[in-house]
Amino acid sequence: MAKRPHSRSSTKKAPAGNPDVRLVRFPGLPEIHGGDDLSEQITNAARKARLHLGNGDVVVVAQKIVSKAEGAVVHLKSIVPSPQAQAIAERQKRDPRLVEVILNESKRLVRTDPVLIAETRHGYVCANAGVDHSNVPGDDIVTLLPRDPDQSARSLAAALRKRTGKRVAVIISDTFGRPWRLGLTNVAIGASGVPVLHDLRGTRDRDGKPLAATVLAVADELAAAAGLLMGKSEGFPVILIRGYRYKSSVEPASRIIRPASEDLFR
Repeated sequence: MAKRPHSRSSTKKAPAGNPDVRLVRFPGLPEIHGGDDLSEQITNAARKARLHLGNGDVVVVAQKIVSKAEGAVVHLKSIVPSPQAQAIAERQKRDPRLVEVILNESKRLVRTDPVLIAETRHGYVCANAGVDHSNVPGDDIVTLLPRDPDQSARSLAAALRKRTGKRVAVIISDTFGRPWRLGLTNVAIGASGVPVLHDLRGTRDRDGKPLAATVLAVADELAAAAGLLMGKSEGFPVILIRGYRYKSSVEPASRIIRPASEDLFR
């Protein structure tokens, strides 16, 4: 098991409050296609909406448009399902070509009945290995997760800084289910510039009691907040978060993944 990267954000001092955090939609983004420059599309949309990116802003971008821009798209007509995919598809009454894509994106299958839960090559344990056909034109086209979401976030943050001259953090978000709880929520699968975890172990609460296990999933909380404005059909895949106070960090979102050696439920 690889060691976790050192985080500049693992300070023992609690962050200052954020009483004036604002979330703003980026309206007017067009349908994204392979090869599109997301930094250009985002800055164009911001200009049309008279939004000006500033130092410290956090831009949360839906995974779907990152995948589209990077060409992480599969046409099912090009897929030949394996016997394993056909067997699973028959039990679940699904398209065996779709199941084959899910298998190709999986490092291991956690369960195959009644739904497909898989561990992706990134280390995420999620439904269908992140393969999705929602918000994609056509019935036989699906998107995959970005190959390296943290690198995607770093590249987009650098491109936005080049275009605007501002230090902007980027979070790439996706909707995940959660064990023991109903419903989906947005989480961070890629990050650049913003802390993903805030370690409060060793500090004290307001009553002076020591905190022994509190590590806040900051990037997930920001992604979830942005998800309230994104919706699933409204067409707002980019959200600006302004006023959140943080120390710039090189911590990747992959650090949020709990190592297998620390997982009590495997």
